[in-house]
Amino acid sequence: MNESRICIALDFQNKEEVKKFLDKFENEKLYVKVGMELFYGEGIEMIKLIKERGHKIFLDLKLHDIPNTVKSAMKQLAKLDVDMINVHASGSVAMMKAAIEGLEAGKTGEKRPLCIAVTCLTSLDQEVLDNELLIHEPLEDVVLKWAQNAKAAGLDGVVCSPLESRVIHDNLGLDFLTVTPGIRLASDSVNDQKRVTTPAMARELTSSYIVVGRTITNADNPVETYKEVYRQFQGE
Repeated sequence: MNESRICIALDFQNKEEVKKFLDKFENEKLYVKVGMELFYGEGIEMIKLIKERGHKIFLDLKLHDIPNTVKSAMKQLAKLDVDMINVHASGSVAMMKAAIEGLEAGKTGEKRPLCIAVTCLTSLDQEVLDNELLIHEPLEDVVLKWAQNAKAAGLDGVVCSPLESRVIHDNLGLDFLTVTPGIRLASDSVNDQKRVTTPAMARELTSSYIVVGRTITNADNPVETYKEVYRQFQGE
């Protein structure tokens, strides 16, 4: 396989579960996503374990705070040598610029980690924007505006639904990354996400990377399921 653009969400509670899962992929170099549950439970040692096995890491902590705090936090996180990290786009252009400054200051090599901004979570829809968040613009317009803010701040891309990936690339170019969760095989339940697609649909919608969790981690045969997701997304 070529370098994977599939981020497997390691939604496990502890390192023993992670090791058991990764052991199944002894011949694969994966791109995995470490989120809040796993990072807060196992911390830096979890990152070291995964990197020692040669896998890439998307550290999904969604930083959102005042600019100076985010800058300081990113300076520390950059030392972990992860490959991708994120913030919330709603934190403002100033906060996102501060995130980049922190990553540049803390990077361990020539390149800093990719930095992307979360737009609208895939658990949100227009009804939630209107009635709970009092954001009355169309969801797609909100996502595009926040993506434009992220690019203006110097970020590498955004997290968005595959459904918004094409409009972002049409407006901001294919080099501006779209990392898209909410990916399921056609036979799977959508669970708590509302704006979901299959891997093949995500490819057609120009997703740069896809994030796949329970579809792979809960499968009877995670390796074969991963290969099927890979085939669909790569168009093989």
